[in-house]
Amino acid sequence: MNLGLSSIVERLRSSLFFVPMLAVIFATVMAFAVLAVDRRVDTTLADLPLGFTSTVESARTLLGVIAGATISFAGIAFSVSLLIIQLASSQFSPRVVHTLFRDPFNKRVMALVVGTFTYCVVVLRSVRSALEPGREPVVPNISVAIAVVLGIAAILAIVAFINHSAHSMDVSEILERIRRETTKQIRAEWTLAEPNTTDNEAIPPPPAESTTVIRADRSGWVQQIDTAALLACLPEGATAYVETYAGRFAIEQSPLITLSPRIDADDVEACLLGAFLIGETRTMQQDVTYGLRQLVDVTVKALSPGINDPTTAQEAIFHTAAVLNELLRHDPPSSVLIDGSRCLLMTHQPSPRELVQIAYDEPRRAGATQPAVCLYLLATLESLIEIMQAARLETRTAELRRQARLIVAGCGRPEVLSEDIEAVRSAYHEKLGVNR
Repeated sequence: MNLGLSSIVERLRSSLFFVPMLAVIFATVMAFAVLAVDRRVDTTLADLPLGFTSTVESARTLLGVIAGATISFAGIAFSVSLLIIQLASSQFSPRVVHTLFRDPFNKRVMALVVGTFTYCVVVLRSVRSALEPGREPVVPNISVAIAVVLGIAAILAIVAFINHSAHSMDVSEILERIRRETTKQIRAEWTLAEPNTTDNEAIPPPPAESTTVIRADRSGWVQQIDTAALLACLPEGATAYVETYAGRFAIEQSPLITLSPRIDADDVEACLLGAFLIGETRTMQQDVTYGLRQLVDVTVKALSPGINDPTTAQEAIFHTAAVLNELLRHDPPSSVLIDGSRCLLMTHQPSPRELVQIAYDEPRRAGATQPAVCLYLLATLESLIEIMQAARLETRTAELRRQARLIVAGCGRPEVLSEDIEAVRSAYHEKLGVNR
């Protein structure tokens, strides 16, 4: 799918406006269509079931009541939605809010309510008494009958909405939704790892001389990278080193691609930049680790002094392990893509070691003073190690075993472990090129 189209689809899926807007348009068209039928059909009391025929006064009153009630309920629905989003953000993590925006049930209820209001308003304007211009009274009985049915449906939908909203704040529901969406994305984007496979070796950096660096033209999250488009943009005989991946934050003028040999062509640069989708928020379109990040955030938030909810942390830890299990049993897309004499190298891909660190580093530090949390972490590590061994992926258990040792070493100790401090020092020397 084209990156621009994919971005639009993702925004629409996360929008609370689009579906109700369509409902308003549909309700308007439906109202005019039913009114046209009413003008051509002579309805009497015997024609409609349950005595749905009306007088001018009763039709106006009925349509006004339904319109007023539905728009009032729409205000309640929007207020409840905002309250749920605020509570979820403060209680669990701001990262889980986007899953609530994508809930299709809430959008459908809002669409039904605003659609009913729109329908009643359009029909109401056509009701006319004999004293008004035109002399002939106009009472669209079929349209009013449909308005009554829509009004009843809207009331029932509001009750269902309140019930659904109450259940949607259940932490188990939130965590399961994140796990399910992340697992689906992993299976779609990554491939199942072969037994006894070894982790991909690091791709050597590009040569220092005779290269062109393509830099980000704006800051934001790298949401998607169209590798096929990147290959198509490369001149014959060129090699491109992609210096980022979906899920990383690109600072304006930071390197995105290094080309070898040197290429000075503005059209090539524009083409390559067009293959990157950089947005304001992090999404799960290609960033399969984003779900892992959300679950870890819920764990750390639950273990914070202000929340202090070890039971929520326990659920989040187990869901984190379930997502990590999927990630460890799969491999990311190939880091080497070749099309004739053109070559594309993805120099950065999430490694199994990095994935385990994302899942366990922060929770084990946050829960170091709570032995029960340490036990939950060790239980998930035991399960993951057994699963990796059964899948004959023993090479991916090394970091799991290291995390288990660090959990035991840090349990009951409020201070940071020397191993974690050493990791910071190593990153300093590696990333800034400072010799020890």
